[in-house]
Amino acid sequence: MDLRLDRLTVVTDGRSLVHELSLEVAEGQVVGLVGPNGSGKSTALRCVYRALRPTRGTVRVNDDDLTRLTPRRSARLVAAMTQDGSVDLDFTVEEVVALGRAPHLRGNQALGRAERDLCRETMERLGIHHLARRGILTLSGGERQRVLLARALVQEPKVLVLDEPTNHLDVRHQIELLRLLRGAGPAVLVVLHDLNLAAAACDRIGVLSQGRLVTAGTPEQVLTTDLVADVFGVRATVVPHPLTGDPQLLYSLDPSR
Repeated sequence: MDLRLDRLTVVTDGRSLVHELSLEVAEGQVVGLVGPNGSGKSTALRCVYRALRPTRGTVRVNDDDLTRLTPRRSARLVAAMTQDGSVDLDFTVEEVVALGRAPHLRGNQALGRAERDLCRETMERLGIHHLARRGILTLSGGERQRVLLARALVQEPKVLVLDEPTNHLDVRHQIELLRLLRGAGPAVLVVLHDLNLAAAACDRIGVLSQGRLVTAGTPEQVLTTDLVADVFGVRATVVPHPLTGDPQLLYSLDPSR
C-alpha cells in the first residue's frame, strides 16, 4: 500500500507549520524527511499517525483518508516510532513488544501461538530477545529504542513512520536499524538529521525548510553542495562512498572554504 500526503497543511496560532506538502511513499520504499530544526518534519509525521489533524489537505493510505477511519482501522495500517515514545510503567520487554498486536485483538484477548512467534522473531531480529524478561525502565536509551521499534514492527503495518529512530543508538545499531528498514516491507517515512545516514538508508529524500518542500528525489539528486548550503547554511563537499557509491557529505568547519 502507498502513503500519499496531498497538499498537507498545518496552521497553529496563525502560523503555518507545514504548507501544502505533497509527497508519496510507495510500498517497500524508504523515504526520508530532512531539514533544519523547526522545518515541519515531525509535524508532518504527526499527521500521518493521527496525533495531529491537518488544517487542510489529506493523508491517504491507498484510497483511504486516514482521518475518516476508526482508530482501530488506522492503527492496523500505520505504526509509529516517535521521539517521545516513552513507557512510564516498568513492563517487561516482551510485554511492551506484545502491545503492538493490540489493534488486531479484541478486548483482553490473549496472543495466539502465531502472534507469540511473531513477537519472538521480531525481538531476535532486533537483537533484544535476551532482554525479554527485563523491565523496560532498566534498559539503556538505545536498548529501549529497539524495543519500541519491535513494538511497531509486530503491529504489521502497511505504513511505518519513524521520527529520529537512530537517537541513542551506537554506530553498529544505527546501521543495523537502517538496513532493517530497507527490507521491512511497508512504506517507510523516516525523519533523519544525519544526511549521510539518510543517503545510505533512503530510496528518496524530501527536504523541508520553513514548512515547505524544497525538493524531493533520489539522494544523488537532492544532496548537492548548493542545496546543503542554501537549506542548512553549511558548506559541504559531496563525494561518492567508495563501496556503495551513495553520496556522502564532508563538512567544512571553516566558513571561508
